[in-house]
Amino acid sequence: MGYFIMMGSCIMCKQPFAFNPHKVPSIRVDGKREPLCLRCHGRANEVRKARGLEPWPDPQPGAYDGADESEL
Repeated sequence: MGYFIMMGSCIMCKQPFAFNPHKVPSIRVDGKREPLCLRCHGRANEVRKARGLEPWPDPQPGAYDGADESEL
């Protein structure tokens, strides 16, 4: 049994981070899902609350961890 983890850049801050591509929060840009790091997710929710919008849900457990290879 093995695991995998995806590496990518956050769509907002452009910093590289590791994540499970099936669970990481993302936003759509030109129809494509783009990953959002945990720090930017929190910042975006602060802005959303300040504007009277509902915050995005918390990331799923394991969103920033490795995933079982069977999920490939």
